[in-house]
Amino acid sequence: MALSRRDLLKISTILAASTAFGSEHSKKDDDIKKSVSSYGVQNAPLPKPKGPRVVIVGGGWSGLAVAKYLKKFSPKTDVVLIEKRSVFISCPLSNLWLVDLIDLQFLTHDYLQASQNNGYIYFNATVYDIDRVSKKVFTNEGVVSYDYLVLAPGIDYDYEEWTKGDVELETKLRGFYPAGFIPGSEHFTLKRKIEEFEEGNFVLTVPGGNYRCLPAPYERASLIAWYMKKEGIKGKVVLIDENPDITIKKDGFSSAFNELYKEYIEYLPGSKITGIDLDKKRVVTDMGDEIDFTDASFYPRIRGSKLLEVAGVAKDSAFNKKEADIDPFTYQSKEDPYIYCAGDVRPMGFSKSGNTANSEGHLVAKIIASIIDGKEFKWDSPITVCYSAVSGEPIRAISVNAKYAYDKKKKAFTFKDASTMENWKGRQGIMSGKGLLEWAKGMYRDMFM
Repeated sequence: MALSRRDLLKISTILAASTAFGSEHSKKDDDIKKSVSSYGVQNAPLPKPKGPRVVIVGGGWSGLAVAKYLKKFSPKTDVVLIEKRSVFISCPLSNLWLVDLIDLQFLTHDYLQASQNNGYIYFNATVYDIDRVSKKVFTNEGVVSYDYLVLAPGIDYDYEEWTKGDVELETKLRGFYPAGFIPGSEHFTLKRKIEEFEEGNFVLTVPGGNYRCLPAPYERASLIAWYMKKEGIKGKVVLIDENPDITIKKDGFSSAFNELYKEYIEYLPGSKITGIDLDKKRVVTDMGDEIDFTDASFYPRIRGSKLLEVAGVAKDSAFNKKEADIDPFTYQSKEDPYIYCAGDVRPMGFSKSGNTANSEGHLVAKIIASIIDGKEFKWDSPITVCYSAVSGEPIRAISVNAKYAYDKKKKAFTFKDASTMENWKGRQGIMSGKGLLEWAKGMYRDMFM
């Protein structure tokens, strides 16, 4: 009978105990060690911690901020960032890259540089299990023990409303019509689609719930329309929006759609997709629309990363499935006080944007450092600073800057001190376009320098 991972944990515990108490060596000990080794339950190749160890799973905008600032706030803490990617590619700003307004180098950064500059360990590995009892993270490169664990693994997609369990349809949607909101191959596929598009309808979708980066689908529609107009392509973007209207920066995007891209964008608000026929290349909505398309990128609803379920800290939220079940003021798991969840997996209604995730990373680092050092901490609002481009050459952008406050009556977080700049016309729009690039440079410095 094959040993389960739980059995192997027990074996590892026995081995540790036998070493501690100096038990007599026997053939049985060798057999146990051989079994443990053959099943891959060995410690990861990391130095022994010199202080309390905090393991962060996920090297996105939030995880990178937690790693850097935790080491800054609590230098004695041993910080390990586990990330499955060997290179960081930014999802924010990627819409500009899709239409050749920036190069790939602008989005790409070095995890090793970040760890070297900020004194923590970057461990390139994939996490497949978490044992909260023994405080161990299981990776393809070995086991990492922790005193505190931060889960910042980002989002997963939830295709269920479209596929109703049809695995073949979901596989085709993921492989041939990817959403392009998780960095990596999806973006390269989407860029190729845009470059090879010649005519017809290019379908994009906007999901319901609190999806990753509220303005991004509208920005993407604008920039693809700009590209079609610039290249003289006889086509249009059909933007199918599950929401009743543009979810954020409505005035800016509406005016861009109507004044810049009237012949290139068809906007369908309040429309839920009820059927997708990939053989006929046709989409059907609950509004009675039947839309034929030449190509498409389908952005489904999102959910918390499945790693949260593996760890046993997930719960359906008011917005999405299986997000982190946490105290909204401490980011601490309600199931386990030694686990914190940050970034896009948290259930609060904050924008799932890069800047918000980064500012949450600062806060979570401060909270954990305070607990380690026996100090008090005070909740502070994350900050959402978000620029969206509506055209290129020169880049013109609109923006929002907001914090949040807790409404005790509604038992929910609402915008506080929000300010928007939605005029993309003239010098103001061009200056915001420059501000977009400078904002990005500042955020990269914050994470990597």
